[in-house]
Amino acid sequence: MGWAEMTVVIVAIVMIGRVLKARYDQQDRSDTAEEIETRRAEEEVRQLKERIAVLERVITDTNGASNLDREIEALRDGNRDRGPTGR
Repeated sequence: MGWAEMTVVIVAIVMIGRVLKARYDQQDRSDTAEEIETRRAEEEVRQLKERIAVLERVITDTNGASNLDREIEALRDGNRDRGPTGR
């Protein structure tokens, strides 16, 4: 085999290697995107469960609406003390 044929073979091997590497890297990125979407969905489910728990507590509260009104007013007063920035 001459030097020109050897050069062509080496270039072909390098190109095949790069194509295979790019294909596998792309598959890894798509798995990562799926993992990110899964984590986002899990976080959203967690937040929704917290909101449902709060709603259940409000609905089943035995102290009545007057206690709820006082709690809301207390929260509003606390926010006014901190100012418009919330600090």
